[in-house]
Amino acid sequence: KVTYRPLSLPSGIGPMESDECQVDPAVLEVFTNALLTRHRETQHAIERALTEGFVITMLALAERAGVEVHWEPPPGAAPAAELRDVQIPVNACAANREDRQVWSEELRGKTQELGRFMAR
Repeated sequence: KVTYRPLSLPSGIGPMESDECQVDPAVLEVFTNALLTRHRETQHAIERALTEGFVITMLALAERAGVEVHWEPPPGAAPAAELRDVQIPVNACAANREDRQVWSEELRGKTQELGRFMAR
């Protein structure tokens, strides 16, 4: 099973057998949206760089599974209290709505590009 320790959530992706695995869309939806939220909220450049490929892969899998992805945070949503960065951000890419929109569009484009290479 795929797990990502910082989230402490199951991914919804079962064990790989003969290059296939079972996916639980409901669990995958919770996991993917929590992962996207964490990626959106961190301003830690190293964490962003190290996790971007994983985030894009999970988003592509989620879209393939028909999961609803919450690209934008709900109106009035506060950042998760337990997420704290100790690095001074190079750029606060989640600081305002315009920056979040650019980030979201770039991530969507990368997700769509990767999705083209996934088997159907």
